[in-house]
Amino acid sequence: MPTFGLNLPEYPWEQLAPYREIAEQYQGPLVNLSIGTPIDSTPSIVRDALVNTSDAHGYPTTHGTLQLRESIACWYERRRSVTGLNPQQIMPTVGSKELIAWLPFLLGLGAHDVVVRPRIAYPTYDIGAQLAGAQHIAADSLEELDEDTRSRVKLIWVNSPSNPTGAVTSLEQMRALVEQARDLGAIVASDECYAELGWGQWDAQRGGTAVPSLLDSYVTQGRFDHLLSVYSLSKQSNMAGYRAAFVAGDEQLILNLVNSRKHAGMIVPAPVQSAMIAALDDDQHVQAQKDVYRARRERLLPAVQNFGIQVEESEAGLYLWGSAGEDTWSTVERFARLGILVGPGVFYGSEGEGYVRIALTGSDEDIDRAVERLRR
Repeated sequence: MPTFGLNLPEYPWEQLAPYREIAEQYQGPLVNLSIGTPIDSTPSIVRDALVNTSDAHGYPTTHGTLQLRESIACWYERRRSVTGLNPQQIMPTVGSKELIAWLPFLLGLGAHDVVVRPRIAYPTYDIGAQLAGAQHIAADSLEELDEDTRSRVKLIWVNSPSNPTGAVTSLEQMRALVEQARDLGAIVASDECYAELGWGQWDAQRGGTAVPSLLDSYVTQGRFDHLLSVYSLSKQSNMAGYRAAFVAGDEQLILNLVNSRKHAGMIVPAPVQSAMIAALDDDQHVQAQKDVYRARRERLLPAVQNFGIQVEESEAGLYLWGSAGEDTWSTVERFARLGILVGPGVFYGSEGEGYVRIALTGSDEDIDRAVERLRR
Protein backbone atom coordinates (compact mmCIF):
# COMPACT_ATOMS: atom_id res chain seq x y z
CA MET A 1 0.00 0.00 0.00
CA PRO A 2 1.35 3.46 -0.84
CA THR A 3 1.97 5.89 2.01
CA PHE A 4 0.21 9.23 1.68
CA GLY A 5 0.78 12.54 3.42
CA LEU A 6 3.61 14.99 3.91
CA ASN A 7 6.61 13.81 5.87
CA LEU A 8 6.61 16.73 8.30
CA PRO A 9 7.83 16.61 11.91
CA GLU A 10 5.31 16.22 14.71
CA TYR A 11 3.78 19.51 15.80
CA PRO A 12 6.11 20.47 18.67
CA TRP A 13 3.53 21.71 21.15
CA GLU A 14 2.29 18.13 21.59
CA GLN A 15 5.42 17.57 23.70
CA LEU A 16 4.03 19.91 26.37
CA ALA A 17 1.19 17.53 27.29
CA PRO A 18 2.99 15.82 30.23
CA TYR A 19 3.93 19.20 31.72
CA ARG A 20 0.38 20.43 31.38
CA GLU A 21 -0.70 17.41 33.43
CA ILE A 22 1.81 18.39 36.13
CA ALA A 23 0.59 22.00 36.08
CA GLU A 24 -3.04 20.92 36.37
CA GLN A 25 -2.23 19.11 39.64
CA TYR A 26 -1.37 22.41 41.33
CA GLN A 27 -3.88 23.58 43.92
CA GLY A 28 -5.12 26.50 41.91
CA PRO A 29 -6.10 27.41 38.35
CA LEU A 30 -3.72 26.53 35.53
CA VAL A 31 -1.89 29.60 34.23
CA ASN A 32 -1.03 28.99 30.58
CA LEU A 33 1.75 31.31 29.42
CA SER A 34 3.08 28.90 26.80
CA ILE A 35 1.40 30.33 23.70
CA GLY A 36 0.90 33.82 22.32
CA THR A 37 -2.79 33.71 21.49
CA PRO A 38 -4.57 36.96 22.43
CA ILE A 39 -7.12 36.62 25.24
CA ASP A 40 -8.51 40.18 25.32
CA SER A 41 -11.65 41.12 23.39
CA THR A 42 -11.59 42.08 19.74
CA PRO A 43 -12.37 45.84 19.58
CA SER A 44 -16.04 46.67 18.96
CA ILE A 45 -15.12 48.83 15.97
CA VAL A 46 -13.72 45.71 14.29
CA ARG A 47 -16.64 43.44 15.21
CA ASP A 48 -19.15 46.03 14.02
CA ALA A 49 -17.42 46.25 10.64
CA LEU A 50 -17.56 42.45 10.32
CA VAL A 51 -21.27 42.31 11.12
CA ASN A 52 -22.16 45.22 8.85
CA THR A 53 -20.60 43.49 5.84
CA SER A 54 -21.72 39.94 6.62
CA ASP A 55 -24.06 39.88 3.60
CA ALA A 56 -21.16 38.64 1.49
CA HIS A 57 -22.93 36.69 -1.25
CA GLY A 58 -20.26 37.15 -3.92
CA TYR A 59 -16.67 35.97 -4.08
CA PRO A 60 -14.12 38.44 -2.72
CA THR A 61 -11.11 39.51 -4.75
CA THR A 62 -7.82 37.72 -4.11
CA HIS A 63 -5.89 40.98 -4.36
CA GLY A 64 -8.18 42.59 -1.78
CA THR A 65 -10.40 45.60 -2.21
CA LEU A 66 -8.79 48.86 -3.26
CA GLN A 67 -10.06 50.45 -0.05
CA LEU A 68 -8.27 47.83 2.05
CA ARG A 69 -5.02 48.17 0.16
CA GLU A 70 -5.17 51.95 0.47
CA SER A 71 -5.73 51.59 4.24
CA ILE A 72 -2.71 49.32 4.47
CA ALA A 73 -0.55 51.80 2.51
CA CYS A 74 -1.66 54.64 4.80
CA TRP A 75 -1.00 52.47 7.85
CA TYR A 76 2.57 51.74 6.68
CA GLU A 77 3.21 55.47 6.26
CA ARG A 78 1.56 56.51 9.53
CA ARG A 79 2.76 53.71 11.83
CA ARG A 80 5.89 52.27 10.17
CA SER A 81 7.48 55.32 8.48
CA VAL A 82 7.21 53.62 5.08
CA THR A 83 6.53 55.92 2.15
CA GLY A 84 5.91 55.30 -1.53
CA LEU A 85 3.81 52.12 -1.32
CA ASN A 86 0.97 51.92 -3.84
CA PRO A 87 -2.03 49.55 -3.69
CA GLN A 88 -0.55 47.28 -6.38
CA GLN A 89 2.28 46.45 -3.99
CA ILE A 90 -0.01 45.08 -1.27
CA MET A 91 -2.01 41.86 -0.81
CA PRO A 92 -4.10 40.61 2.15
CA THR A 93 -3.43 37.06 3.35
CA VAL A 94 -5.24 34.42 5.42
CA GLY A 95 -3.09 35.08 8.47
CA SER A 96 0.66 35.61 8.37
CA LYS A 97 1.45 31.97 9.23
CA GLU A 98 -0.24 30.86 6.02
CA LEU A 99 1.97 33.15 3.94
CA ILE A 100 5.13 32.13 5.81
CA ALA A 101 4.38 28.44 5.29
CA TRP A 102 3.54 28.74 1.58
CA LEU A 103 5.80 31.56 0.38
CA PRO A 104 8.75 29.36 -0.73
CA PHE A 105 6.36 27.15 -2.72
CA LEU A 106 4.54 30.13 -4.26
CA LEU A 107 7.89 31.62 -5.24
CA GLY A 108 8.71 28.42 -7.11
CA LEU A 109 11.65 27.36 -4.93
CA GLY A 110 12.86 23.79 -5.17
CA ALA A 111 15.48 21.25 -4.18
CA HIS A 112 18.53 23.28 -5.26
CA ASP A 113 17.41 26.43 -3.45
CA VAL A 114 18.23 27.58 0.07
CA VAL A 115 15.96 29.36 2.55
CA VAL A 116 17.77 31.09 5.41
CA ARG A 117 16.11 31.85 8.74
CA PRO A 118 17.46 33.12 12.11
CA ARG A 119 19.21 30.60 14.37
CA ILE A 120 16.47 30.95 17.00
CA ALA A 121 13.18 31.22 15.16
CA TYR A 122 9.52 30.37 14.73
CA PRO A 123 9.45 26.80 13.30
CA THR A 124 7.15 27.66 10.37
CA TYR A 125 10.05 29.15 8.40
CA ASP A 126 11.56 25.66 8.17
CA ILE A 127 8.20 24.06 7.41
CA GLY A 128 7.72 26.45 4.49
CA ALA A 129 11.03 25.39 2.98
CA GLN A 130 10.13 21.72 3.46
CA LEU A 131 6.76 22.15 1.75
CA ALA A 132 8.60 23.51 -1.29
CA GLY A 133 11.27 20.81 -1.17
CA ALA A 134 13.94 23.46 -0.58
CA GLN A 135 16.86 23.36 1.86
CA HIS A 136 16.50 25.38 5.07
CA ILE A 137 19.48 26.71 6.97
CA ALA A 138 19.66 28.52 10.32
CA ALA A 139 22.06 31.46 10.23
CA ASP A 140 22.11 34.96 11.65
CA SER A 141 24.45 36.21 8.95
CA LEU A 142 25.16 35.25 5.34
CA GLU A 143 28.86 35.26 6.26
CA GLU A 144 28.20 32.02 8.15
CA LEU A 145 27.50 30.22 4.84
CA ASP A 146 30.09 28.78 2.49
CA GLU A 147 30.34 30.13 -1.03
CA ASP A 148 28.33 27.35 -2.69
CA THR A 149 25.49 27.60 -0.18
CA ARG A 150 25.42 31.37 -0.38
CA SER A 151 25.11 31.21 -4.16
CA ARG A 152 21.96 29.09 -3.81
CA VAL A 153 20.17 31.34 -1.30
CA LYS A 154 16.84 32.47 -2.74
CA LEU A 155 14.89 33.56 0.34
CA ILE A 156 16.09 35.13 3.60
CA TRP A 157 13.72 35.51 6.54
CA VAL A 158 14.04 38.37 9.00
CA ASN A 159 11.86 38.27 12.12
CA SER A 160 11.84 41.60 13.93
CA PRO A 161 10.71 41.81 16.65
CA SER A 162 11.71 38.18 17.04
CA ASN A 163 9.49 35.36 18.14
CA PRO A 164 10.63 34.06 20.63
CA THR A 165 13.53 36.29 21.73
CA GLY A 166 11.99 39.74 21.32
CA ALA A 167 15.18 41.02 19.65
CA VAL A 168 14.82 43.96 17.24
CA THR A 169 16.82 44.22 14.01
CA SER A 170 18.13 47.76 13.49
CA LEU A 171 17.83 49.80 10.31
CA GLU A 172 21.59 49.46 9.77
CA GLN A 173 21.47 45.67 10.10
CA MET A 174 18.55 45.40 7.69
CA ARG A 175 20.15 47.70 5.13
CA ALA A 176 23.36 45.66 5.15
CA LEU A 177 21.40 42.42 4.71
CA VAL A 178 19.34 43.86 1.85
CA GLU A 179 22.48 44.94 0.01
CA GLN A 180 23.95 41.44 0.36
CA ALA A 181 20.70 39.77 -0.71
CA ARG A 182 20.35 41.92 -3.79
CA ASP A 183 23.90 41.04 -4.80
CA LEU A 184 22.84 37.39 -4.62
CA GLY A 185 19.49 37.96 -6.35
CA ALA A 186 17.74 36.70 -3.20
CA ILE A 187 14.46 37.88 -1.67
CA VAL A 188 14.34 39.25 1.88
CA ALA A 189 11.03 38.67 3.68
CA SER A 190 10.52 40.33 7.05
CA ASP A 191 7.98 38.96 9.53
CA GLU A 192 7.05 42.07 11.53
CA CYS A 193 3.82 41.08 13.31
CA TYR A 194 4.99 42.29 16.77
CA ALA A 195 6.15 45.70 15.53
CA GLU A 196 3.60 47.73 17.52
CA LEU A 197 4.79 46.16 20.79
CA GLY A 198 8.17 47.75 21.44
CA TRP A 199 9.49 48.20 24.99
CA GLY A 200 12.26 50.33 26.48
CA GLN A 201 14.27 51.95 23.71
CA TRP A 202 11.67 50.69 21.19
CA ASP A 203 8.63 52.03 23.05
CA ALA A 204 7.63 55.01 20.92
CA GLN A 205 4.87 56.00 23.36
CA ARG A 206 7.42 56.31 26.18
CA GLY A 207 10.02 58.36 24.31
CA GLY A 208 11.70 55.50 22.45
CA THR A 209 12.11 54.80 18.75
CA ALA A 210 9.46 52.89 16.82
CA VAL A 211 10.45 49.39 15.72
CA PRO A 212 11.80 49.78 12.14
CA SER A 213 10.37 48.10 9.05
CA LEU A 214 12.22 46.39 6.22
CA LEU A 215 10.43 48.82 3.87
CA ASP A 216 11.88 51.91 5.56
CA SER A 217 13.47 54.16 2.92
CA TYR A 218 16.86 53.94 4.68
CA VAL A 219 16.80 50.18 4.16
CA THR A 220 15.28 50.09 0.67
CA GLN A 221 17.32 53.01 -0.70
CA GLY A 222 14.25 53.98 -2.68
CA ARG A 223 13.59 50.54 -4.23
CA PHE A 224 11.20 47.82 -3.09
CA ASP A 225 12.59 45.10 -5.40
CA HIS A 226 13.36 41.75 -3.72
CA LEU A 227 11.69 42.92 -0.47
CA LEU A 228 8.52 41.71 1.27
CA SER A 229 7.13 42.91 4.60
CA VAL A 230 4.65 40.58 6.34
CA TYR A 231 2.27 41.82 9.03
CA SER A 232 -0.64 40.44 11.05
CA LEU A 233 -3.46 42.12 12.96
CA SER A 234 -3.64 39.20 15.41
CA LYS A 235 -1.47 40.82 18.08
CA GLN A 236 -2.14 44.54 17.77
CA SER A 237 -5.93 44.22 17.36
CA ASN A 238 -6.76 40.84 18.97
CA MET A 239 -7.88 39.47 15.59
CA ALA A 240 -6.15 36.08 15.64
CA GLY A 241 -9.47 34.37 14.98
CA TYR A 242 -10.07 36.52 11.91
CA ARG A 243 -6.89 35.32 10.15
CA ALA A 244 -6.22 38.88 9.01
CA ALA A 245 -2.79 39.74 7.64
CA PHE A 246 -1.05 41.22 4.62
CA VAL A 247 2.19 41.38 2.67
CA ALA A 248 3.69 44.41 0.90
CA GLY A 249 6.76 45.28 -1.12
CA ASP A 250 8.11 44.26 -4.52
CA GLU A 251 5.27 44.89 -6.99
CA GLN A 252 6.22 42.13 -9.41
CA LEU A 253 6.46 39.58 -6.60
CA ILE A 254 3.09 40.70 -5.20
CA LEU A 255 1.35 40.44 -8.57
CA ASN A 256 2.85 36.99 -9.11
CA LEU A 257 1.60 35.91 -5.68
CA VAL A 258 -1.86 37.29 -6.46
CA ASN A 259 -2.00 35.26 -9.68
CA SER A 260 -0.86 32.05 -7.98
CA ARG A 261 -3.35 32.52 -5.16
CA LYS A 262 -6.19 33.07 -7.64
CA HIS A 263 -5.53 29.57 -8.93
CA ALA A 264 -5.17 28.10 -5.43
CA GLY A 265 -8.19 29.83 -3.88
CA MET A 266 -6.30 31.56 -1.06
CA ILE A 267 -8.73 34.44 -0.50
CA VAL A 268 -9.40 36.60 2.57
CA PRO A 269 -13.20 36.65 3.16
CA ALA A 270 -14.91 39.94 2.30
CA PRO A 271 -16.23 40.64 5.85
CA VAL A 272 -12.72 40.09 7.22
CA GLN A 273 -11.33 42.56 4.70
CA SER A 274 -13.84 45.14 5.97
CA ALA A 275 -12.86 44.39 9.57
CA MET A 276 -9.21 44.89 8.63
CA ILE A 277 -9.98 48.37 7.27
CA ALA A 278 -11.65 49.30 10.55
CA ALA A 279 -8.68 48.03 12.57
CA LEU A 280 -6.06 49.70 10.39
CA ASP A 281 -7.81 53.07 10.37
CA ASP A 282 -8.08 53.25 14.17
CA ASP A 283 -4.94 53.74 16.29
CA GLN A 284 -6.70 54.23 19.61
CA HIS A 285 -7.46 50.57 20.28
CA VAL A 286 -3.89 49.60 19.36
CA GLN A 287 -2.50 51.98 21.97
CA ALA A 288 -4.98 50.78 24.58
CA GLN A 289 -3.99 47.13 24.02
CA LYS A 290 -0.30 47.97 24.17
CA ASP A 291 -0.86 49.69 27.52
CA VAL A 292 -2.48 46.48 28.80
CA TYR A 293 0.50 44.38 27.71
CA ARG A 294 2.98 46.88 29.11
CA ALA A 295 1.32 46.72 32.53
CA ARG A 296 1.35 42.91 32.48
CA ARG A 297 5.00 42.89 31.45
CA GLU A 298 5.98 45.30 34.21
CA ARG A 299 4.38 43.00 36.80
CA LEU A 300 5.62 39.70 35.39
CA LEU A 301 9.23 40.57 34.54
CA PRO A 302 10.54 41.09 38.10
CA ALA A 303 8.69 37.99 39.33
CA VAL A 304 10.28 35.85 36.60
CA GLN A 305 13.70 37.26 37.49
CA ASN A 306 13.01 36.55 41.17
CA PHE A 307 12.37 32.91 40.18
CA GLY A 308 15.94 32.67 38.90
CA ILE A 309 15.37 33.32 35.21
CA GLN A 310 17.90 35.59 33.50
CA VAL A 311 15.78 37.42 30.96
CA GLU A 312 17.64 38.22 27.73
CA GLU A 313 16.73 40.52 24.84
CA SER A 314 12.91 40.66 25.15
CA GLU A 315 13.02 44.21 23.78
CA ALA A 316 9.69 43.92 22.02
CA GLY A 317 6.80 41.54 21.43
CA LEU A 318 4.65 39.43 23.70
CA TYR A 319 7.26 37.25 25.41
CA LEU A 320 9.98 37.10 28.04
CA TRP A 321 12.91 34.98 26.83
CA GLY A 322 15.28 33.68 29.45
CA SER A 323 17.31 30.91 31.02
CA ALA A 324 17.89 29.49 34.49
CA GLY A 325 21.21 27.92 33.50
CA GLU A 326 19.72 24.42 33.21
CA ASP A 327 18.18 22.36 30.43
CA THR A 328 14.93 23.62 28.96
CA TRP A 329 12.68 20.84 30.22
CA SER A 330 13.90 21.17 33.81
CA THR A 331 12.86 24.82 33.77
CA VAL A 332 9.53 23.97 32.14
CA GLU A 333 8.88 21.42 34.88
CA ARG A 334 9.76 23.85 37.68
CA PHE A 335 7.19 26.29 36.33
CA ALA A 336 4.67 23.46 35.92
CA ARG A 337 5.06 22.53 39.61
CA LEU A 338 3.65 26.01 40.31
CA GLY A 339 0.74 25.47 37.94
CA ILE A 340 2.32 27.62 35.22
CA LEU A 341 2.87 26.40 31.65
CA VAL A 342 5.64 28.08 29.65
CA GLY A 343 7.06 27.53 26.17
CA PRO A 344 10.20 25.38 25.76
CA GLY A 345 13.05 27.20 24.02
CA VAL A 346 13.98 24.05 22.10
CA PHE A 347 10.86 24.52 19.96
CA TYR A 348 12.70 27.39 18.26
CA GLY A 349 15.86 25.61 17.21
CA SER A 350 18.79 23.85 18.83
CA GLU A 351 20.19 27.14 20.13
CA GLY A 352 17.04 27.58 22.18
CA GLU A 353 18.20 24.78 24.50
CA GLY A 354 18.24 25.99 28.09
CA TYR A 355 15.69 28.76 27.44
CA VAL A 356 11.98 29.21 27.98
CA ARG A 357 9.50 31.62 26.39
CA ILE A 358 6.96 33.18 28.75
CA ALA A 359 3.96 34.88 27.14
CA LEU A 360 2.29 38.10 28.31
CA THR A 361 -1.04 36.89 26.93
CA GLY A 362 -2.50 35.67 30.19
CA SER A 363 -5.44 37.55 31.64
CA ASP A 364 -4.73 40.12 34.33
CA GLU A 365 -5.92 37.57 36.89
CA ASP A 366 -3.60 34.89 35.52
CA ILE A 367 -0.63 37.25 35.39
CA ASP A 368 -1.27 38.16 39.03
CA ARG A 369 -1.52 34.46 39.94
CA ALA A 370 1.80 33.77 38.21
CA VAL A 371 3.47 36.72 39.93
CA GLU A 372 2.28 35.57 43.36
CA ARG A 373 3.42 31.98 42.82
CA LEU A 374 6.83 32.93 41.43
CA ARG A 375 7.56 35.36 44.26
CA ARG A 376 6.52 32.79 46.81
